[in-house]
Amino acid sequence: MTSTPTQGECPATAPGEVEHLDVLIIGAGISGLGAGRYLSTELPAKTFAILEARDALGGTWDLFRYPGIRSDSDLHTFGYEFKPWRDEESIASAPRILKYLRETATENGLDSRIRYHHRVLAAAWSSERARWTVRVERTDTGERTTLTCAWLFCASGYFRYDQGFTPHFEGRERFRGTIVHPQHWPADLDHAGKRVLVIGSGATGVTLVPAMADTAAHVTMLQRTPTYILPVPKKDAIANALGKWLGPDRGYALARRKNIAQQRLLWTLCQRYPKAARRLIRWVNARQLPAGYPVDEHFNPPYDPWDQRLCAVPDGDLFKAIRAGRASVVTDRIATFTEDGVRLESGRELQADLIVTATGLDVRAFGGLEVTVDGAPVRLSDTIAYKGMMLSGVPNLAFSIGYTNSSWTLKVGLLCEHFCRLLAHMDTHGHDICRPEPADPAMPTRPFLDFAAGYVQRAVDRLPRQGDRMPWLTSMDYHADVKLLRADSVVDPELHFARAGARAGAGAAAGSAD
Repeated sequence: MTSTPTQGECPATAPGEVEHLDVLIIGAGISGLGAGRYLSTELPAKTFAILEARDALGGTWDLFRYPGIRSDSDLHTFGYEFKPWRDEESIASAPRILKYLRETATENGLDSRIRYHHRVLAAAWSSERARWTVRVERTDTGERTTLTCAWLFCASGYFRYDQGFTPHFEGRERFRGTIVHPQHWPADLDHAGKRVLVIGSGATGVTLVPAMADTAAHVTMLQRTPTYILPVPKKDAIANALGKWLGPDRGYALARRKNIAQQRLLWTLCQRYPKAARRLIRWVNARQLPAGYPVDEHFNPPYDPWDQRLCAVPDGDLFKAIRAGRASVVTDRIATFTEDGVRLESGRELQADLIVTATGLDVRAFGGLEVTVDGAPVRLSDTIAYKGMMLSGVPNLAFSIGYTNSSWTLKVGLLCEHFCRLLAHMDTHGHDICRPEPADPAMPTRPFLDFAAGYVQRAVDRLPRQGDRMPWLTSMDYHADVKLLRADSVVDPELHFARAGARAGAGAAAGSAD
């Protein structure tokens, strides 16, 4: 006699039988865990699993181990809406964030859903069967297996986990010291008493410099162009007070609303009044730096605020290290590495024992997953993103990409909610297939991410596109997304539903508004 699985559990399969799931989530980072939680609470009868290529959950927050690693967004908005952030520090270190994510997995019964050492290699969609066939490799044994699922949810982030981006540096092989990329920080690397050169002034660079300056002989941050940097309190006094007065749940909800408004206000100021925003940021920086410091040389970027992401420094730690003489900033370009450091285009030489190439990420959407639809390969750059969560012409595939101008997780939560409502709508109306298609094939498009950051620009031709109107625009506005993804119906004239074996075209009008 065969036992019947309880709701939401993955049914046992006989030897040689291919396991089938309602939803297969790729990635056990902050997005994948969020998707799992929403599925388990909103659609408890759905079977799902979370496949993780590494041996631990947490994604970025478990992978990166460099000194000082922390969030650059407050955890009242970077955390989940359903799980209050209870720590006093709102700009939190990676270990604290990882603890929060582990608690989330355990509290929501996700530990048993995660399958570690499972890397997804390829996914092939069959319209006839209305399912994905997914090829999986065990990263610990090399064994290959196959799963099928009704839906794929890609939550693997947007960069390669196995390597970071490092540009070509002339003469690199001549350097006699140690060179390390932050994405692959050796556990036994000791920088105490050493001269450290950090190449890059993005979020990673401004985190590393003050963290290493405490014990290094000196840390120099070398940048080609300045970055907008803002000091922010490590502890949010208002949020902490709200938590004490109103309790953790209500206090967290109000602190979250406050911080969403603050983020939106800052971004709007920068967009509408870039010259005023530039002057304000420069004034703040000048107050943090020593008297007579060349602010315009090192902290006055040539682009407008929020053309690239602003970097937050908790309690002004970077500026404190500069004021104390433990760190310095150089704005120049590298001509060549030397035996003892680097020589700059200006002719100046910077000596170092340790060089850190904080030069960015290597963007790769969907973890490099190979996707085919009815035998035809899918080229991401030929697709258009629908509501920032699906791809034109690709059925039953959703993905999560967060905001670039505010906390990542704000959008992830909305996407997961909408995804669950979409699945519930399909169940109600007997649909197996859901495929977005633009009504106008000649609709003008532009890059999926309108962001000037180097790591985005290097990969723009390998990413999906976005259109010139909703629902094909990639929104970076939380309040607009609340309306689009939470309040509006999942039914749309350009989202087509069908049953297995039928043409996926006549279904959009078949489902009523939910």
